[in-house]
Amino acid sequence: MRTIIEPFRIKSVEPIHMTTPEQREACLRKAHFNLFLLKAHDVLIDLLTDSGTGAMSSEQWAGVMRGDESYAGADSFFRFEQVMQEMTGFAHVLPTHQGRASERILFELVGGPGKVVPNNTHFDTTLANVEHSGARAVNLPIEEAGDPKNRHPFKGNMDVRALEALIDQVGASAIPLVMLTVTNNSGGGQPVSLENMKQVRAVCDRHKLPLFLDACRFAENAWFIKQRQPGQQHRPVSAIVREMFELADGATISAKKDGMVNIGGVLLMKDVALFRRATSLLILTEGYVTYGGLAGRDLEAMAQGFREVLREDYLQYRIRSTAYLGEHLLKMGVQIIEPPGGHAVYVDAKAFCPHIPPEQFPGQAVVCGLYRTGGIRACEIGSVMFGKHARPKMELVRLAIPRRVYTQSHIDYVLEVFEELHAKRHTLRGMKIVEEPEALRHFTAKFAEV
Repeated sequence: MRTIIEPFRIKSVEPIHMTTPEQREACLRKAHFNLFLLKAHDVLIDLLTDSGTGAMSSEQWAGVMRGDESYAGADSFFRFEQVMQEMTGFAHVLPTHQGRASERILFELVGGPGKVVPNNTHFDTTLANVEHSGARAVNLPIEEAGDPKNRHPFKGNMDVRALEALIDQVGASAIPLVMLTVTNNSGGGQPVSLENMKQVRAVCDRHKLPLFLDACRFAENAWFIKQRQPGQQHRPVSAIVREMFELADGATISAKKDGMVNIGGVLLMKDVALFRRATSLLILTEGYVTYGGLAGRDLEAMAQGFREVLREDYLQYRIRSTAYLGEHLLKMGVQIIEPPGGHAVYVDAKAFCPHIPPEQFPGQAVVCGLYRTGGIRACEIGSVMFGKHARPKMELVRLAIPRRVYTQSHIDYVLEVFEELHAKRHTLRGMKIVEEPEALRHFTAKFAEV
């Protein structure tokens, strides 16, 4: 069938607050042209992030009511632990309140001055947690990842030769672990192939280095492997997911993505000694080991969400609906990162606004234009997010689609807004930062138009 239907029925609804262009202009100025500072009430379609913004299922809500809120040894933890162990094969499971908490614990243990952490591409909080420890984060994407028009099926892959060269340059002793982000969020939501994971694993084995996954969108990555990698089409997604995790020594997961919950994270590892040290840090800052800063009801919702994300009818709908937005933007003449990613479509802001130089943040200009035109909130991924110390290769606008929230008519509205903005894109003005924090400036920086 050509028509994409949502593999669910809507059971509860939330009203959208309609705004006028004049109201949106006032809101934008009050937020100092930073869409993170907008009130959600004033947003019509919120594509800022897919993290924690999805809708939970009736089974997840049923789990919420079953939550065991015992401080220690809660039944909810053991149900959650069993799901994670069966899905990933990892024996040692720590819950955290979200992915960046898992990252903080991990890099506080293995990072530090003089250390180097390679990744296909670090996302913002991963990069910040690596650098906060005193270590240096290094991105090693394949060459094809830097070309928006290149339709390589696995543009999220790590450059294995570059990894070997980095190890030769800094020495294996300086590298506490190698990381792979699946899917590659900063690189356009692009997947990493199973073959590439095995190649990276082989390099790690030769140099006795542990391999960790940033596995926020592991199920979407596995679906791409099933669809695109030769010899994988016959395998169930659950088997591919298990193999992905079995190639790694550990993983950080934000359950707010493929766990399909509003809050929660996971830290997985094989090393018993490292796990014990992580447990001590978890207790120090997150909570006891059987709740990790979460309520028992959250653990129940996470356990059910990790079951549901492996359903192939859901994954087919998820990836096809994202592709629907991406392919229609391409037909309109809007250049995106091709092929469309799993959780989001990434617009090439340089191509959209060729008159705005990178130092004037073309991505920020586009996200402000989208909000002005139609009340859409999107996220800049370019020189604002990553350009404080070095200019990134691409200036992007991410349209992240929350899970099980919007219908096709909402996406059609997004396309209409883009069509209108594309026709007047030459009127968009560059931006300048007038106030910024020391780290992760995109969250709270204030801007002015040039």
